[in-house]
Parts: sequence; C-alpha cells; structure tokens
Amino acid sequence: MERIAVIGAGLVGSLQAIYLAKKGFKVEVYERRSDMRKAKLSAGKSINLALSDRGWKALEGVGIAEEIKKVAIPMHGRRMHLVDETLAYQPYGKEGQSIYSVSRGGLNQKLIEVADEFDNIQFFFNQRCLDINLSSNTIYFQDETNNQQQSFTFDRVFATDGAFSAIRQRMMKQDRFNYQQYYIPHGYKELSIHPNADGSHKMEKNALHIWPRGEFMLIALPNLDGSFTCTLFFPFEGKDSFASIQTEADLLAFFNRTFPDVLPLMPNLSEDYFANPTSSLVIIKCNPWNYEDKVMLMGDAAHAIVPFYGQGMNCGFEDCTVFNQYFEAYAGDWNKTFSEFAKTRKPDGDAIADLALRNFIEMRDLTADPKFLLQKKIENRLSERHPDKWVPLYSQVTFSHIPYSQALKNGQRQDEIMAQVMNTPGIENNWDSEEVESKILSYLAL
Repeated sequence: MERIAVIGAGLVGSLQAIYLAKKGFKVEVYERRSDMRKAKLSAGKSINLALSDRGWKALEGVGIAEEIKKVAIPMHGRRMHLVDETLAYQPYGKEGQSIYSVSRGGLNQKLIEVADEFDNIQFFFNQRCLDINLSSNTIYFQDETNNQQQSFTFDRVFATDGAFSAIRQRMMKQDRFNYQQYYIPHGYKELSIHPNADGSHKMEKNALHIWPRGEFMLIALPNLDGSFTCTLFFPFEGKDSFASIQTEADLLAFFNRTFPDVLPLMPNLSEDYFANPTSSLVIIKCNPWNYEDKVMLMGDAAHAIVPFYGQGMNCGFEDCTVFNQYFEAYAGDWNKTFSEFAKTRKPDGDAIADLALRNFIEMRDLTADPKFLLQKKIENRLSERHPDKWVPLYSQVTFSHIPYSQALKNGQRQDEIMAQVMNTPGIENNWDSEEVESKILSYLAL
C-alpha cells in the first residue's frame, strides 16, 4: 500500500486526506499546531467562511455536506449599511441561491473528526515540517513539544500547509520555479457583535452585512449562537488606518464618524479591537504546483488569495474535487494526474486571485453606488429572462462550477457590454425596457 503524506491538517488537508483514504491509501497527516479538537476556538483571526456551490460539491463528494449544513447559516444577499444609516439590499443570486456562513474552526474540527474515523488515516500533531528532500520524498519534522527531530519517506506528498508552505519553500529552490507574492495595503482585524439577551441576532440573520466606505469596509457574518463575526478591512497606513488609531478615543471617534449604526451594537468594541491581532492579506501565485509525480501543492500553498470573493476555502475544496476527477479519469496514473491537474488548475488559481481583488473594490466602493446597484438590477433582469445568454459574474463564480478562468473571461466581456449600456441616456428611467434588453442581446450576438 502506498504511503501518502498530507502536510497540514487545515480545511483542504483534512478534506484531501478523506478523498485519498476513500481510495484505500494509507494517509498520514502532519500538522504543526496542536489538535484543535481539544482546544477552545480562539477569536481574533478566523474570518468566518462563506461556503458556496464549489465547496458544497467537494463536501458532497465525501458524503458530509448534510452534516455541515446543520451548522451553517444561509445568507441570501448583501445588506449594505450606508453612512446615513439607510440600508440597501442586493440578493446574491436567484430565488433559493445562498451562500452559507460557517465557522472556520468549527468546520476544521468537523473535518478532522470525520477523517479520524478512517482506519487508514493517522494524524500527527505538533509536527513542524522543516524540509523535504525532493529526490527521495523524505520529510524532516520537529516535534514542537520536545524539539526532537525525525524524518520519514513517502510515496506521495500533498502540501496543504498554507500560504507560507515549508514544502513550497523547498520547491522554490528548483530550477524554473516561478513565484509571486503580493501584500495588499490593507489588513484585517476581527471584531464581534454579541447576541441579544435571549440569544437572538441583533441584525438580520440571513444576510452578509457590509458597511462600504471607499478605502475600507466592515463586514459581519452570522453565527448560530446569535452573534456576528465582524471583520474590519482597513489600510495599515494613512489618515484612516490601523496606524492612525492608537487610543480608545481615536477608535470611538472613528466609529462614530464612519459606522454610526454599528457602534451601539458593539459595547465590546474597544476590548476586541485592542486585544485581537491585526493580520495582513497576501496573494501568492506560483508554478509548477507539482514536483514530478511525487509532490503536489494544493490550497493556499499553491494559490493564496484575498478573502473578498469568499472563495479561498471553496477554491481549495474544489482542488480536491478536480484532483479526484483527474485521478479517476486516468485510472490512478499518478504521473498523468499530477501533470494534468497542475497544468489545468493553475490558470483557475490565478483567475480567482484576480477576481477576489476585483471584488474588494466592488464591496468597499461600488455597493454604495446607486449606478452600480442599477447595473446589477439590469443584469439580474436579463439573467431571469435569458438564463442561457447571461449569467452574472458573481453567479458564475459562486453558484456554478464554470472554471474560474472562464468566468473571468466571461465577466470581462460582460463588463464591456454593461459599460456601453450604462452610458445610455435616461437609463435610470428605462432600465427595464425592451429597448435596453434588445441592446444587450445585440451586443451579445456580436
């Protein structure tokens, strides 16, 4: 029986271990952190996750989707909170289409629990990956509890050890390995809105709440206990930035000015803000993702992205689905599977990285723009009347399995068309007319 190592017991690593174990392989999962099933989930760096169709498909593939749905909250659309305290709403898709708020830590615990039920999966915690000998597939570990070092040799290695992957660090020293790393000027800090005394939510439960403010924004995702996990995306430097807020007075003055309606919901704001870490956001692109048929990068180790499309986890989960599809198509031929997966999946990893950065601008700037909201209404109307001709970009990314790279190309074409449509005189008054619809259809026919 082949001996397979999965380096990293995060979301993608745990799921990939399950996929491999179901094929009968002996799988050993090595994780630097301690067993998170035994630890209390700590606040501060989670960013609640938004599960959508690509992620659900991956979970369905190993038969655990229904169990995860029990701890997930559907969010049917965006609820925008404007500075003047008025609200706007934008549905995410068609009737019945939603994204789901889930706890990162809670989901990870559940995946490890499911994986640990397999006799052919073993977990080894507190094991820091130090290095790998690519020619022999020997991995060197250090036990974080006693600093003792040991090494093991494997037939295959799946590196799911995150954006700063130790396995990728070694691959980067190979000839013709390309690597790109980019930090955006914004970071994030986790905040919270506690439930009402009766355990109910203080805001609409089935929505993702956004406070768009141009250069920065606040979002809130619901939790089962009636709370919301909030994330402030904020520049590191500048007039309004993490650097500019040094005291409680600075913080309260800033929130009074920019988020007046949320301040009464956050009596714990100062405590959260100064206790929780400020984290950076990095985009990583690299190539190739594989070393021969021995080592494969997956998830953030291959394609770390910013979280603004809610696709980081979904993309990583889809890695597992797509890899599994290639493995079955090539009847278990590792060489063909590794080569084809790395070659065809790489453009999709690049595309979702670009899409996520683009969606940051949309969320922080455009969701408060009446013209943008009108454009979305036009697109949704056209999609309802001609679903075979127009699928909004968000729906292609979130509610379909169209490759990300194809969705990006489709979205660029749609942008060109809508730019012309939105410049039509009087569009605000006749946006739902046959004339506008015919104009869009004529552009599509070109």
